[in-house]
Amino acid sequence: MSKPLTAGKITAACQLLPGWAFKRNALVKTFTFASFREALGFMARVGFDAEELNHHPEWTNVYNRVAVRLNTHDAGGRVTAKDVELAKRMQKISWVG
Repeated sequence: MSKPLTAGKITAACQLLPGWAFKRNALVKTFTFASFREALGFMARVGFDAEELNHHPEWTNVYNRVAVRLNTHDAGGRVTAKDVELAKRMQKISWVG
């Protein structure tokens, strides 16, 4: 079982993750790309990292937008280090900020 992060650690993590926020017990961000193709490409790339981490995002895609919500089910739906790590990897992969 994963251990939830404290509010202070979540706040500190968000300060290092541009555009990410802590809302309703999750890290959230919407990525906006130039096209559907770019959004889909981003999701495919992130999919490999998510699988490597065995931590899969809750996300939706509508045309050029990918809305992401990260929390950990085995931590009672709270934010853990797994969520911060996946958010960091998404930031590295993203070319839109």
